[in-house]
Amino acid sequence: MKPLGQMMVGTGRTTSKGKSVFFEFLQIVHADSGIFYIARPKGNPPTPFKLIKAANNEIVFENLSHDFPQRVMYTAGVDELFARVEGMVKGELRFEEFRYRRIKCE
Repeated sequence: MKPLGQMMVGTGRTTSKGKSVFFEFLQIVHADSGIFYIARPKGNPPTPFKLIKAANNEIVFENLSHDFPQRVMYTAGVDELFARVEGMVKGELRFEEFRYRRIKCE
């Protein structure tokens, strides 16, 4: 949703073979202490990630005390949005990447 009241709200859903396999509620909030990306995957308690970079079509949020991910990154392309979540797991950098493109909703 577009920003209103110093907040953006969104949802995400992943399906496979006609069944929902994942969902999450998202917020981007402008607070006195900064701008935060707040994720609630599968309806779990909220996890905040603080904005640490916003430049050159890239935005990065970070929470180093979270298990995984520790960073949430978005990069805007011409007609696409690229997302990457990453973090250290047992001393190794792990990541997942996603590519989104705008479609018309029915």
